[in-house]
Amino acid sequence: MKEKIKTDIKNRQDIKILVDAFYGKVQTDPIIGYLFTKVANVNWEKHLPIMYDFWDNILFHSGNFEGNPMMKHRVLNQKSPLTETHFKHWNKLWKKTVDDLFEGTKASEVKIRAQSISKMMMNKVIE
Repeated sequence: MKEKIKTDIKNRQDIKILVDAFYGKVQTDPIIGYLFTKVANVNWEKHLPIMYDFWDNILFHSGNFEGNPMMKHRVLNQKSPLTETHFKHWNKLWKKTVDDLFEGTKASEVKIRAQSISKMMMNKVIE
């Protein structure tokens, strides 16, 4: 079978493909899945469009994201303590999902931005 040629992340539709694939993995992940499905009890129909907006704004400066991810993660941490292992694993899954689907400047950027966002979040959320 011929391998699909990967392209760079070009627009919101590509972000949607990435986010859907990533959270599809997260939901069944043995290390962090429970945080989303049992602790946060994520409403995926509501959460996924917020994530599309978040990453669209990060990569393409769309200005269409409103929210306070830091506060959401602090609340989650109070319900079930988050650890460095959780953040590192999230990053590993994110990077793998990006690499499975895309390659190019924006693909590299979204991995770097995710790494720095999660590091900042980890430093401010974990007490």
